Amino acid sequence: MFTEAEYHALTSPLSNDSRVLYCLGLKPTADLNAARSDVLNYKFLITLLNGNDQQEDAYTRGQQINTLLSELDQAGLIALEGEATFETSLSGQHVLLPLCRHAQDDFTHLHRQYTAIHGRWRPDPALFEEMANLIGLIDRDFGDEDIGEFVSYWLGRPDAVFSHFQWTQKFAYAIKRKRMTTGHTTTKKVGSQSVPVAAGIEADDNARKLVEKYASQKKS
Repeated sequence: MFTEAEYHALTSPLSNDSRVLYCLGLKPTADLNAARSDVLNYKFLITLLNGNDQQEDAYTRGQQINTLLSELDQAGLIALEGEATFETSLSGQHVLLPLCRHAQDDFTHLHRQYTAIHGRWRPDPALFEEMANLIGLIDRDFGDEDIGEFVSYWLGRPDAVFSHFQWTQKFAYAIKRKRMTTGHTTTKKVGSQSVPVAAGIEADDNARKLVEKYASQKKS
């Protein structure tokens, strides 16, 4: 059984192989409460996609599975966890299934219209919060500069046409990637993400380190 949000995403322009991968390879064994797939098994998925076709197998490599997963990602049907990428092996890892929970039906209307990005685009606030919860985005504050960078990037790719759900989802991923970069102007690490730290707390940390350094030098 599919949620309404899943149905709309699955009936968007997708290859049939990617639909088979989602409907038969990911959804049946997923943890629906956590919106998370079982660990990916490339061998099983390759066999599933090839079926009993007597012709030469169309799928032989894990990277071909990643290509289909990337297509599902573009449709908003899956999302990668942590720092995983489609350029590396995902065998033995989980993927997120953002639309499999019925709560996502609240955002069904965001799947119904597909547009290119435009200068007045803004993320859907409620969906951004939901996505942030799902992908583990800690620092959720963003401003016009963040939106401007995102819009500017996609304005240079006029062939990209997505639903408002997908655009907001992509924006949440972009913010998370930005938080995980070493150049992000924050001072504390939580897991693999950088998050802001109050100036007073940072000053106390720096003072403590200086005291410890001075004390160690004095002892020697």
